[in-house]
Amino acid sequence: MNRSARHFAVVAVLLASSACAPSPDQDTAALAARVDSLADALFDSTVAVNPEAGTAQGLANAEHGRITDNSIAGVAAAQATFDALYQRALAIDPSPLAGTPRWVTYGVLREQLEGRRATQVCRFELWGVASYVNGWQAEYTDLALIQPVGSDTLRTLALARVHALPGYLAKEIANLREGLRLGYSSPKVIVTNVIGQLDRILATAVPQSPFMSPAQRDSTPTFREAMARAVETELNPAIRSYRDFLANEYLPKAREALGVSANPDGLACYRATVRSFATVDMAPDSVFEIGLQQMARIEGEMRVIAARSFQGESLVTLLPRLRTERRFTFGTPQEIIDTAQAVIGRGKDAMGKWFGRLPRADVVIQPYPEFRQKAGAPGQYQSAPDDGSRPATFLINPSKPTERSRADVENISIHEAIPGHHLQIAIAKERTDLHRLSRYSFNSGFGEGWALYAERLGDEMGLYSSDLGRMGMLSSEAFRAARMVIDAGVHTKGWTRPQALDYLLSHTVLSRDIAEGEIDRYISWPGQAPSYMIGRSEIMRLREQARASLGERFDIRAFHDRVLEDGTVPLALLRAKIERWIADDRR
Repeated sequence: MNRSARHFAVVAVLLASSACAPSPDQDTAALAARVDSLADALFDSTVAVNPEAGTAQGLANAEHGRITDNSIAGVAAAQATFDALYQRALAIDPSPLAGTPRWVTYGVLREQLEGRRATQVCRFELWGVASYVNGWQAEYTDLALIQPVGSDTLRTLALARVHALPGYLAKEIANLREGLRLGYSSPKVIVTNVIGQLDRILATAVPQSPFMSPAQRDSTPTFREAMARAVETELNPAIRSYRDFLANEYLPKAREALGVSANPDGLACYRATVRSFATVDMAPDSVFEIGLQQMARIEGEMRVIAARSFQGESLVTLLPRLRTERRFTFGTPQEIIDTAQAVIGRGKDAMGKWFGRLPRADVVIQPYPEFRQKAGAPGQYQSAPDDGSRPATFLINPSKPTERSRADVENISIHEAIPGHHLQIAIAKERTDLHRLSRYSFNSGFGEGWALYAERLGDEMGLYSSDLGRMGMLSSEAFRAARMVIDAGVHTKGWTRPQALDYLLSHTVLSRDIAEGEIDRYISWPGQAPSYMIGRSEIMRLREQARASLGERFDIRAFHDRVLEDGTVPLALLRAKIERWIADDRR
């Protein structure tokens, strides 16, 4: 067992042992109230600091007109708030609450506070140029798609948010200048990508601007006119100023090195981001080695399918053919959407046999905005609001269909929709008896780990239409193993972009366009990509442990319900929870 695995085991044992030794001297009701109070404070502080999260989650009391204070002073004030909450958490011993919902709540809040605290070393506010979903241009155009409208109040708030964005961008410029002064920057390749994204936004006619979505979804002419005027006379000029700052001042001084290790405290930052996303402390070398081990396992399974359905062709020649040969690619964007719709339909029909808890909310497909399609984003899930006013959304990329392998759509649809993120997130949000922190929180180790596990589960559920789809499933797993290798390679071992791209294309059926977008994602968002395979491996390990321990009493529906019932939890807490369930069932 390597050092990281030992750390993971120790955390799980501490949680599990606390479940067996409650202190009879403590007032558990008062302790539960303290946990609730702290969880309330953390949830309220999170939404106050990041009001966009309230809109994204569809909270009933969300402040739809505000945006984050991204100034250096604002970031420092937010950190002080969360540091104070962390000190309150340290004063609580949760062991008397073991096995109760508040025990879970404490585990979630403690992990969130520790993860946030750990990543302070990164100083993200000083180098916030990012080309993936963590970039402001992606966050606020995604937000525009779900910004609520339909009443005078909501229309006023939508306009207020657009009016606030120019000030946000001015603060970003000030932050980036300060970052350069202190030795922090984003890499040139990402800055160049962002400039291209902004050029595409600015080249879009105002009525079709991605920021105009609220007006496009509202029938009030005066609102459409006011929104168009705000975009044309306030927001677009601010975007141009930001874009010109990047091109003329920032890009020449941005770092050539891809890895975050080139920034001050970069290696510490990378380890902190892995820990924050995956909820597991893992050394960079362990991330790299586990990725290699998983790749070897997956390619062994690929060879079995190649022998069965592809005349035993070598993966070296088969994977490029699946990616580029015309009979294995799509003809039109609609074919991509139809394929996704079909597999989601099969998932809806089958999920009752595999889950006891089912979501009430539906999920629908919607194409990405055009500028996001060109950035290579493959897919994304947006949850339904609490009021049921719209379904959840699976954003899909239907662009360049003749360059998109048919092997690479069913697995993405399963991952983002059913039984992946939709079941996981909708079930949690609909558990109104859970604390808000459990209902709305998300960490990548559990959240993305579940969605990747769901891709393999989809095969057991009979969702894939052919061995071509199963090769896509295995390619997707290989993709996540490759992420571990590439992410650690880029950020801690000096890997180049061509080196990373060659490794990804050599082990998956991703199109070159999607693969290039993925490589830039890892460069832009250090530490997030390894969390998928870390979480998937732990969920699969716990399932096999439960099956071996319970024998004929093992119920896959009960296992899935136990995994999903409490929302997104840290992986160590999930381990303690499942092991407790196994022990209780064996009594």
